[in-house]
Amino acid sequence: MNKFALLTLVSSLTLSVSAAQKPNIVLIMADDMGFSDIGCYGGEVQTPNLDKLASQGVRFKQFYNSARCCPTRASLMTGLYPHQTGIGHMTNTPNNPTQHNYGLPGYQGYLNKECVTIAEMLKLNGYQTLMTGKWHLGRVFNKLCHVNKNECFKIYMIW
Repeated sequence: MNKFALLTLVSSLTLSVSAAQKPNIVLIMADDMGFSDIGCYGGEVQTPNLDKLASQGVRFKQFYNSARCCPTRASLMTGLYPHQTGIGHMTNTPNNPTQHNYGLPGYQGYLNKECVTIAEMLKLNGYQTLMTGKWHLGRVFNKLCHVNKNECFKIYMIW
C-alpha cells in the first residue's frame, strides 16, 4: 500500500462522517502472542474486555507477522511490506543509529520517508492519536513523522 492508497483509505473513512460520528480506533499489537491466545479468536484464556472490544468492532483475520517485532510493527503501522519501510531486519538503537543499516533501502533500520503511518493519516483527518508501549520503529520518536512535521502520537508511555 503506498502513501496515496493509505491516505485514500483513511480519508474515505473520515470524510463520510461528521466529527461526532467518527469511529474510535483501537489498534492492539502484542509480541509473542498466538492467533488464538485470546477469547475472541477461540483461545482458552478468558479475556472479557478484549472480547467485548472485538464484538463491537472490526478484527483482523488475516494479518501475518514477520517473525520479529520491528518488521511486524512497520507493516502494521504503514500497510507496507517491512522491506518497503526500511525495516527488513531490526531497528537501530538510539545510541547506535547505524547498527542495523546494511546499506540497502530495505535494511536501513528505521522507517523511511517513503512510508506514512496510519497515525499520520488519522491525525490529518482530525483524530487524536495516542500510543503506549514499545515503539521499536527506529529514530527518535518525536522526529519520525513526515507529514507536516507533526508528531504521530501524543505520547503517554513509550519504551
